[in-house]
Amino acid sequence: MSVSETETAPQQPRLPAAPPAATKPPTTPASAALPADRYRNRELSWLDFNARVLALAEDISEPLLERLKFLAIFSTNLDEFYMVRVAGLKRRAEAGLSVRSADGLSPTEQLTLINERTQELAERHARVFLDQVRPALDAEGISIIGWSDLVEDERIRLSHYFMDQVFPVLTPLAVDPAHPFPYISGLSLNLAVTVKDCETGGEHFARVKVPDNVDRFVRVRRHGNDSTDSAGLPPLAAFLPMEDLIAAHLGQLFPGMDVVEQHSFRITRNADFEVDEDRDEDLLQALERELARRRFGSPVRLEVSDDMTEHMLELLLRELDVDPGDVIQVPGLLDLSALWQVYGVDRPALKDAPYVPATPPPFGERETPRNVFAALRESDVLVHHPYDSFSTSVQRFIEQAAADPQVLAIKQTLYRTSGDSPIINALIDAAEAGKQVVALVEIKARFDEQANIKWARALEQAGVHVVYGLIGLKTHCKTCLVVRREGSTIRRYCHIGTGNYNPKTARLYEDVGLLTAAPEIGADLTDLFNSLTGYSRKASYRNLLVAPTGVRAGIVARIDREIELAAQGRRARIRVKANAIVDEQIIDALYRASQAGVPVQIVVRGICGLRPGIEGMSENIEVRSILGRYLEHSRIVHFLAQDECWIGSADMMHRNLDRRVEVLAQVTDPKLRDQLMAVFDSALDPRTRCWVLQSDDSWEAKPSPDDLNGEPVRDHQEFLMRLRRPDQQ
Repeated sequence: MSVSETETAPQQPRLPAAPPAATKPPTTPASAALPADRYRNRELSWLDFNARVLALAEDISEPLLERLKFLAIFSTNLDEFYMVRVAGLKRRAEAGLSVRSADGLSPTEQLTLINERTQELAERHARVFLDQVRPALDAEGISIIGWSDLVEDERIRLSHYFMDQVFPVLTPLAVDPAHPFPYISGLSLNLAVTVKDCETGGEHFARVKVPDNVDRFVRVRRHGNDSTDSAGLPPLAAFLPMEDLIAAHLGQLFPGMDVVEQHSFRITRNADFEVDEDRDEDLLQALERELARRRFGSPVRLEVSDDMTEHMLELLLRELDVDPGDVIQVPGLLDLSALWQVYGVDRPALKDAPYVPATPPPFGERETPRNVFAALRESDVLVHHPYDSFSTSVQRFIEQAAADPQVLAIKQTLYRTSGDSPIINALIDAAEAGKQVVALVEIKARFDEQANIKWARALEQAGVHVVYGLIGLKTHCKTCLVVRREGSTIRRYCHIGTGNYNPKTARLYEDVGLLTAAPEIGADLTDLFNSLTGYSRKASYRNLLVAPTGVRAGIVARIDREIELAAQGRRARIRVKANAIVDEQIIDALYRASQAGVPVQIVVRGICGLRPGIEGMSENIEVRSILGRYLEHSRIVHFLAQDECWIGSADMMHRNLDRRVEVLAQVTDPKLRDQLMAVFDSALDPRTRCWVLQSDDSWEAKPSPDDLNGEPVRDHQEFLMRLRRPDQQ
């Protein structure tokens, strides 16, 4: 991660380059064959990534509420993993497909390993909350309590709240010959209840859904929790889980019955689906139909409280048609993603200190903005979010284009954006001002489909030309093209980035983007948009790598070229920063580079299918992972011998390289390349806190005390924040 600089800005201080461990000499051709077991399983690698998220919740050096946040993120991550990845494996297993993963495992074998690892992580996750974070919160006056922890007047107040606000929306559903087992929606929290008839003594099962349109945690008013007390201590905050409140009042739902037992459970359903784009129908209508079906997907996971009786569990397994291997038993509360509500308490001392992003110097100050087009005529600008402000750079670029009478057209891809989107508003303003506006809205962006359908319709109503991309491909690239009349000429201004046009996530996701008026980039983006909106099938571009035809081939060709130049005596090195590295062709090319003695340094956030440190195959490859305050999201590739640096939207995954429209752009300005190299230098510094992938597929936290010789551990993201905004130290 780095800052944006201009020719007039002070020179950015550089860390000393972090050289890889001394490379071993090239292997001989006879030993260069790659072994069959050279890939790591992608699903287990993803679970390793989520374990690293959990490790942040365990880290006592993190602010307490940030640890709570990581517990919530772990839960949300795991939900999506089951809804998509596990669902896909189960579909293949049930269909009897014998396709094996790159590491040779069948779908059934993978599912067994996933469930074993998930049970282990779920228990660890629960214990971190119950044994570490929850007691620490309680010590700070932030309590997550049970009904038994309440005093009498608190119970009376909450009982009134229950009868007034909760009871009217509850619907207890009985199960008997006249009442079939109810449909349980995915990710809903439920109470499984056994009641006994006081007259007949017969026992019956019922299900009570915890309403998802009210807060999961009920704020409990306690003495001293409404304002800071006289001693200057922060206000107290107490939260009662909604399921505890409902459980305490089950007698109100089942009068004349005795409650024998009640336990929480939660089901996860298959949320992956395919839209038949070959059918002759409107894509929006087809997608809306499939979205309606998503809630009825088959179950892929059943989470239950670990005190659930065998009898109750057997009933749920039978009625929900869940395999026993898909049961995850959880100590304590289910669905800790709801902890975001507790994270929202006003206790800044228990959170990361706020950081105000900087305005890139070429664009002036936040209060006195400079014309973006004038700045880009002077030089390209590299923006690095969240260290650089999205609103005063990329957003300003689009808003100024919408308001500028000299701008003739704006063309933009939209994969995900925010709820109250200034980008959408700017495009609508531009269309209403008579400009030609084209928006490629990817309505198949997973879990954002409904929002993108809404935006597509709003844009169409404003006169924007809305298209949905190419049949069979998702449009994942992050590109914007502005066409402006300047005197007797037409000039094109471009943005190509690694992140979405979303000002909210731009404060949380680490991304880079290139703003340029380079004619060759403008010509390439013009060709790209013609392909996306018309019938052009252009496969090659002047200065861009474009998937599905050009990214994999372009990267592999450059890896091979780096090998050739190293053989000629040139100093060579390959650096890659990505969210995931799975594609076998790229992994094999990196293995060949290692065998040729070319050092390979990889910074990957999540999945890594590559195995480093294997003698004769990958001993010259280093893989590390950095997680922290911001979600590392940028994709950067650098080839030292060729002096080429590329940024873009594509990860090294099959879906990105084969089934998506992705764009990588070369950063040619030496000053901007230096900024990107500073990102690598910081991330790869031996003092930087990270996880390093070992040859036995384990991840080891680094640096250890023995590695530092008394030097302090450095945080990559904090370093970049201080570098960009020294005034906020």
